[in-house]
Amino acid sequence: MIADKLTLPCGAVLPNRLAKSALSEQLGDRAAGPSDRLLRLYERWGGSGCGLLATGNVMVDRSALGEPANVVVEDDRHGAALTEWARAAKAGGATAIVQVNHPGRQSPRSLSPRPVAPSAVPLTGMGGVFSTPRALTVAEIEALVRRYAATSRIVVEAGFDGVQLHAAHGYLISQFLSPRVNRRDDRYGGDPERRRSFLLELVAATREAIGRHRILSVKMNSADFQRGGFSEDESILVARDLADAGVDLLEISGGTYEKAAMMGLTQRDSTRAREAYFLEFAERLRAEVDIPLWVTGGFRSRTGMDQALSSGAVDVIGLGRPLAVDPEFPRRLLAGEVDRVAELTPKRVGVRKLDGMAETVWYTTQLWRMGDGKEPATQRHAALGVAHYLLAGQLPALARGRATRKG
Repeated sequence: MIADKLTLPCGAVLPNRLAKSALSEQLGDRAAGPSDRLLRLYERWGGSGCGLLATGNVMVDRSALGEPANVVVEDDRHGAALTEWARAAKAGGATAIVQVNHPGRQSPRSLSPRPVAPSAVPLTGMGGVFSTPRALTVAEIEALVRRYAATSRIVVEAGFDGVQLHAAHGYLISQFLSPRVNRRDDRYGGDPERRRSFLLELVAATREAIGRHRILSVKMNSADFQRGGFSEDESILVARDLADAGVDLLEISGGTYEKAAMMGLTQRDSTRAREAYFLEFAERLRAEVDIPLWVTGGFRSRTGMDQALSSGAVDVIGLGRPLAVDPEFPRRLLAGEVDRVAELTPKRVGVRKLDGMAETVWYTTQLWRMGDGKEPATQRHAALGVAHYLLAGQLPALARGRATRKG
């Protein structure tokens, strides 16, 4: 099953059902373009055996970053580097798409002292890392739609096969979808229909920008897992509209910075037993839409992947963290050399306030090692990863702040 090809509605053909889901590489150069280290990382993943590669966050506005060293595409200034990035990702025969994003209120205070959001609703329980956002005006929202479309056009013209709009994990589009965060009472908020109008406008503008034969994917939460937040029932309604709008591939995830379900922290035991974190929701969604579905999170064995595909609930198997520690895992899985992911143990430093970031940071620094031409250091203690991140991760932010005024 995982070796089967998949033809998407736009006509693109994925050579197999394994996808590298987006991982935030934080390997932009000082001008916020793709760095040599990022190209080197994708040369490695380009030969991984995955049928589909999705890049990490590519931001549409250099004044709004989610993490230090995000790549930003606002115009054609990085055209040559983007072409090299696409070439590296596709060299092994994979299809490659760019994840297009804006952090909204999830931009740290050090990067955006006054971030924007649908409404002026701050994040909670984050220790003052994020400032209270300013509510966007209608004119600013309309400008953001044009930004997303422009970024999508540029990366496709550079050689990528399509884009993925990041509408999950509490970033800007996800904020518009959430009744907990979106408290507007205009055409972009006030009821479920208006809350999803921003996403649907983005889909329409992006499709016009990239053409009907390029991949248009959306990554969306099954739910936010927060009281008063985006629910599974509302997610199904959004998925119906996305199917009607001609989206080619819907990736299902869940959670936000405040409730990190995408890390597997809130799932039921029955779901863990079946490996995939969001498989139960995918089964429910399949009964409602015929759009190809991509599920990421928790898959660990070929048996679990093939069962999910054969059930008809899932069309694409997403892999994230496994590819940070074993970049050739898909190729070896397809060849029958292995049948499951190596055990991934929790990464903790023993300090409660740091343990929350230690997991993500440990995997990020593995990407940096591959960008440096090194092998992943799977036995490395989480504390070393945090130290590496705090030292290396902050320096690009300081350099970029001097050069471009916070972004």
